[in-house]
Amino acid sequence: MSVIVDQLTKVYGEQTAVNHISFAINAGEIVGFLGPNGAGKSTTMKMLTCFIPQTSGKASVCGFDTEKNSIDVRRNTGYLPEHNPLYPEMYVKEYLEFAARLNGMKNADKRIEDMIGMTGLTLERRKKIGQLSKGYRQRVGLAQAMLHDPKVLIMDEPTSGLDPNQLTEVRNLIKHIGKEKTVILSTHIMQEVQAICSRVIIINKGNLVADDSVEGLQRMEKGTTLVQVEFKETADVKLLQQIPGVRSVKGDNHLMIEYAGDGDIREILFRFAVENKYTLLNMHIEKQTLENVFQDLTK
Repeated sequence: MSVIVDQLTKVYGEQTAVNHISFAINAGEIVGFLGPNGAGKSTTMKMLTCFIPQTSGKASVCGFDTEKNSIDVRRNTGYLPEHNPLYPEMYVKEYLEFAARLNGMKNADKRIEDMIGMTGLTLERRKKIGQLSKGYRQRVGLAQAMLHDPKVLIMDEPTSGLDPNQLTEVRNLIKHIGKEKTVILSTHIMQEVQAICSRVIIINKGNLVADDSVEGLQRMEKGTTLVQVEFKETADVKLLQQIPGVRSVKGDNHLMIEYAGDGDIREILFRFAVENKYTLLNMHIEKQTLENVFQDLTK
């Protein structure tokens, strides 16, 4: 396991920011770490990267304890915080050389050139960071986070403020990085999670409320099917509600039916249409959107 979190807790005064959360992440996973503002995402990331100590519980990165072996944790972790702390008066390459020295890297020229190329900074390398757009400043932060070739990369809102073209480029870069490294990223953009992540962890008010694959989270409650149906005629909703296993029916001609009974609801609805002389125009099984799942879990 690259990252192990066991009953991790952080308390500020009388406020519990993170409340006994536990999860484990394998090498090579790209995990979306989600939650509403104030849920405890950034606090958890700061504990994993040894920026702040936990109140109780344990966490380890690449086998190193965050309290006992914080230097080793930092050597194996790349961190891109939400507010990217850069030196605007420095040139791009100068800043990366400075970061390499801070990491104790010797003969880092080739690695710096590789990071400049990988993050698309070749044309900006001789510019001052303060002259760059927000998108390119994010790339500088990402290059710095990966400079020492960490095994785990932790990113807090890595695509905040990027335009659509930059979004696509940074997402592709993160997917490429995820082939070799463990990636944990926090974001509020659900399309980003679906495009990049293989797994999602959701916390709310400091508590872990979900840990599953994207597909797993989008499935309805076990044994429940959501089907969209369209009849040419206006169907009698009361008749539909009498079908065994139907929990709810919403709509008029375009109906959304929640079904939790035995058998295939499509076959049942086809027979229903024939028996009641309705013309069935359309029918398909629906998936929950990730936005709906997120809202249901964090209300």
